[in-house]
Amino acid sequence: MNIRNITKKIALGTVQFGLPYGVANIDGQVSKEIANEILSFAFKSGIRKLDTAINYGESEKCLGEIGVDEWKVTTKIPAFPENCPDITSWINEQIDGSLKRLRISKVDGLMLHSTNQLHGANGEELWKALQDLKNQGVAEKIGFSIYDPEELNSIWRDFPPDIIQAPYNILDKRLKTSFFLKKLHEQGIEIQVRSVFLQGLLLMENAQRPAKFDHWKTLWKSWDHWLAEKQLTPLEACLSFVVDEKMIDHVVVGVEKLSQLKEIIDSSAKQIGSIPQELKINDQNLINPSNWNKL
Repeated sequence: MNIRNITKKIALGTVQFGLPYGVANIDGQVSKEIANEILSFAFKSGIRKLDTAINYGESEKCLGEIGVDEWKVTTKIPAFPENCPDITSWINEQIDGSLKRLRISKVDGLMLHSTNQLHGANGEELWKALQDLKNQGVAEKIGFSIYDPEELNSIWRDFPPDIIQAPYNILDKRLKTSFFLKKLHEQGIEIQVRSVFLQGLLLMENAQRPAKFDHWKTLWKSWDHWLAEKQLTPLEACLSFVVDEKMIDHVVVGVEKLSQLKEIIDSSAKQIGSIPQELKINDQNLINPSNWNKL
């Protein structure tokens, strides 16, 4: 795959533009000046997709001030508050606020940040509010972000999405092993994957990795051995694994500085071959970062 085709597959995650994010983040929140540099280089390189969310601090505001009207922007709506008297009005207020902060008239993708409320009594009203926004041309595609492919079992037929975002990386292959990757692809649903570096954990050297992750020493040993055997950097292995998957439409990556983006683009073209069976884990305490605080 040539570089131009690779960059078309990359979506630039912008949580770092609004919050200090990620276990490996040492630079904190990205300044508007650096964000502008990153966006400019990304666009020139052929990247056209941006991923943001209302919950990403100042991310939408930062993007709007830089100017993103030539980009395809996906944003996410948080859970509506308990005892919300009018869910449709609340959803409309949320997207209206997003568009004002982003300084654009529509988004390419509008997703629920979580599927939990689709299961509740207000699930149909919530979904209809998104459908109405799509019909009005406010969003090209609607869908949801998931944390586990099992979430799709009970909702993807009742609430058919145009777009989904899910975790997927060289250790966490649940989206594929559950066969949902194939099912979604066959239905023409846009598939975005995130957490391809497991919030930076997969890029860390052993000495950098927090001690709480020592519980998986055997896994890290296999990881290091395979990288050395293949003469791969962790970045090359993580990126090539997801970029080479033909059923994935876009790979969401976040950066804190321009040099990281350049390295990501350069590292994506490496061919890595087959992945050892031992580099797969279903332990939620590792593959779900929301559980890390419990370690």
